[in-house]
Amino acid sequence: MADSLLLGALGCAALAYALEFLLQPRPAGAWRRPGGCHLVHWGLCWLAFAGLALLLQRPYFALAVVGAFLFLVVMVNNAKFHSLREPFICQDFEYFTDALKHPRLYIPFLGWGRALAAALAAVAAIWAGFALETPLTADIGWPALLRQGGMLALAGVSLLALGTRICPPAEHVPLADLSRLGLLASLWRYHLDEAASPQIPDTPLPTLPPVTADSPDLVVVQSESFFDARRSYPGLRRDLLPEFDRLRRESAAWGQLEVPAWGANTVRSEFSVLSGLAAERLGVHRFNPYRRLAKCGVATLASCLRDAGYRTVCVHPYPATFYERHRVYPLLGFDRFIDISAFGNAERYGPYVSDGAVAAMVGDLLAEQRATSAQPLFVFVITMENHGPLHLEKVAPGDSERLYEQVPPAGCDDLTIYARHLVNADRMFGRLREMLLESPRPGTLCVYGDHVPIMPGVYSTMGIPDGTTDYFVWSKRLAGSQEAPPPRSAAMSANELAPMLLGLLSS
Repeated sequence: MADSLLLGALGCAALAYALEFLLQPRPAGAWRRPGGCHLVHWGLCWLAFAGLALLLQRPYFALAVVGAFLFLVVMVNNAKFHSLREPFICQDFEYFTDALKHPRLYIPFLGWGRALAAALAAVAAIWAGFALETPLTADIGWPALLRQGGMLALAGVSLLALGTRICPPAEHVPLADLSRLGLLASLWRYHLDEAASPQIPDTPLPTLPPVTADSPDLVVVQSESFFDARRSYPGLRRDLLPEFDRLRRESAAWGQLEVPAWGANTVRSEFSVLSGLAAERLGVHRFNPYRRLAKCGVATLASCLRDAGYRTVCVHPYPATFYERHRVYPLLGFDRFIDISAFGNAERYGPYVSDGAVAAMVGDLLAEQRATSAQPLFVFVITMENHGPLHLEKVAPGDSERLYEQVPPAGCDDLTIYARHLVNADRMFGRLREMLLESPRPGTLCVYGDHVPIMPGVYSTMGIPDGTTDYFVWSKRLAGSQEAPPPRSAAMSANELAPMLLGLLSS
């Protein structure tokens, strides 16, 4: 029975190699990897197996648990790559608990059937492990199990320590790192890089002069999954977004926005816009800057405005604990965070709070600020209405006639549902414009999309968009002015928005 510990440890490492053949994309063959990657692979497998064997006292059950967990990672990786074109990385482990708190955001992309099958298999494996395998303590006793398991764990730690020293560093390009290092070594490298003390990049944001009576209110809208889909799918009606088109004509700047996210991972674009920091300057923290980097204190658009005398508010109709925004946002310069708790009876469109309700909240904030203070207001809005999974919603009668000039092929219902939400986003943009025009204070409105939506069926049938979203920066001072310069169409990166906004407010 004692030999089963060694067999289980060897089997665990071999099984981890075998499961890599199921990965999409598949990493380079194990024989092509540096030796340090193999030491990390074996060290992690042996350490995990030894810990479970000591806990469960059943080595083959421990092997099954490790294998089942790795298989789950493979399934999640494949689902993520299918939807987001990015493999699983270490920072994604946090989403396992998020999936339990917010199942609708995550599990549909894995598939409810797969999720249920995995849960039933886990229950069956636990029953079989305890019922069919005799504990080692009954054969060799606790002292021998602790001694042999401890030796195996020590060997795992030694392999892991040596492998860490000689394993090549990660490039923080997930596809390349997975291919070059393998699954376990790439996960380990990302973990170590994130665990190291973050290096805070120098801020690229200019200092804003103190506010005056003429300082404008500023509303910045991060519109969920917004991009001008007419650029990629000309079958959509040309007049689908009339307010967006009008606002662009009246804007100081507008165009396509290069964002560091595809389909999800909103905080990547969000942090890039707020901080003015390009993703490549963040290292491993580019994947989720709110986990560690943002908590260290980073200058942002909000902190620059607050230092200049603005009141700063974030509006997000979702739980404030998601992405730990309730902890991060005060550190980023926000005086107040309004989350889903303030939208108890608000209108829903689909499963989420509607963009119309969000616009109404912004209107209330602007009115309240005008009535109580001469201080200008900065409102940062993070919408939710257009958040997927789009395939869980249904096309309604008349949608195709209302949204298309040329109806798309079968299997593209996600585009119809997406366009339906775009119409509501467009109405929100128009309402915000009207609110700022009606206010006695000058006003500026900036809108941008955080990423393109998840629509794999549409992309496979009708083509993949280039991944850029759209933005505009509208100023009440320029709207309708005969002396205003013509709107400037210019592509830019998400991190360039905040410096441009601060520059406009300073002029």
